[in-house]
Amino acid sequence: MNRALLAAALAAAVAAPVAALASAAIIQERQAGFKMMGDSMRAIQAVVQAGGPASAAVEPARAIAEHAPKIKTLFPAGSDQGARTRALPTIWSDRAGFEGRADAFAAQAQALLAAARGGDLGALRSALEATGQACGNCHRPYRAPER
Repeated sequence: MNRALLAAALAAAVAAPVAALASAAIIQERQAGFKMMGDSMRAIQAVVQAGGPASAAVEPARAIAEHAPKIKTLFPAGSDQGARTRALPTIWSDRAGFEGRADAFAAQAQALLAAARGGDLGALRSALEATGQACGNCHRPYRAPER
């Protein structure tokens, strides 16, 4: 076997496991981020249900607002393989739609943070509901139900 062919075979043999590891790592990262956002949404809901103070929602709202813009980067091509994921193929086949909904969620996350910082419990309640709607707007077309 000539050197070029041997080098190509070796590169292919190394690339597949490396790609699988990278895919698993990105899936773990995005799942951890979504878990954190869900926990943060529940924490804000608890503040609203307890009647405030709205300032107690600032930190969980900040965590959501900081993570939300990263969502689009957590679904690179090929990251639907190699690990348990609920991401539907429509994320990749309707990339513009997915990114538009992710952008809308990120904007709503900023509004949630502003409401928490503003201290008005009614505004926080409304922003929380709108943020939940923005979550669902992406989940319905791009996330499979739990198995």
